[in-house]
Amino acid sequence: MQGFEIVVKMKINTRRKPDWLKIKLPQKDAYAEVKQLVKDNNLHTICTSGSCPNLGECWDAGTATFMILGDICTRACKFCAVTTGKPLPIDKNEPVKLARSIKALKLKHCVITSVDRDDLPDYGASFWAEVIRQIKKHNPNTTIEVLIPDFNGRTDLVQQVIDVQPDIISHNLETVRRLTPQIRTKAQYDTSLKVLKYIADAGMRAKSGIMLGIGETFGEVLETMDDLRAVNCEVMTIGQYLQPTKQNMEVQEYVKPEVFAEFKKIGLEKGFRFVESSPLVRSSYHAEKHVL
Repeated sequence: MQGFEIVVKMKINTRRKPDWLKIKLPQKDAYAEVKQLVKDNNLHTICTSGSCPNLGECWDAGTATFMILGDICTRACKFCAVTTGKPLPIDKNEPVKLARSIKALKLKHCVITSVDRDDLPDYGASFWAEVIRQIKKHNPNTTIEVLIPDFNGRTDLVQQVIDVQPDIISHNLETVRRLTPQIRTKAQYDTSLKVLKYIADAGMRAKSGIMLGIGETFGEVLETMDDLRAVNCEVMTIGQYLQPTKQNMEVQEYVKPEVFAEFKKIGLEKGFRFVESSPLVRSSYHAEKHVL
């Protein structure tokens, strides 16, 4: 009977969010401005495609994380809300449209990410480079963070992004080593570390992030920190996984805020320059601070 009661409590825990995961609703005019601009220019944001819990807060502040190369991904990671399938042809005008949109929003810092495009010969690397070039051309005073895919471990393609010199290059591990094969369809833990090492070795600020609450242990998170520091990753984000749809994997645990705070403390002690660690943290949360 006791064992049965424990199982019931765990099932309830995966379905009822605790109070600390309450999400702020958008309230300001800036939210409407960002939303309309994205719609008018046929742009995509990971804020909406990824069901980000900070959408209201960030859009109220007039910031957004833009997603290039369409909104259909060639991979089907179990945690991700982005649509999987056969992508549409790339929009050759997107780099200029995006750069002009960033200028219209008067952003001091912008974050760019993308779907995986395994259907393209260079996995989208040259398009990434052109996007960064256009943003710099139209917004010379705007700092840029890019959250890139792994480009299937091709460092020559990563180099194309490095060559155009964004301020920060981020690539997410997403989870601990043991759970990677279970939640990421193609990406590999060591491939991601290889990409991050190449970025850092090139003199760029490397950044990565993971989700908690999908079955990892406390010790595995510390091991992941050590792996990131071993490749000279300087910035780490740690947030709570939230199941975006019924088709995605279920939450195993809602990690308490004090545990996130402990991970932040430990991460800084391990030598990270910045650690963003709290339940609602996502990759681009407070990203403008990581340029300093």
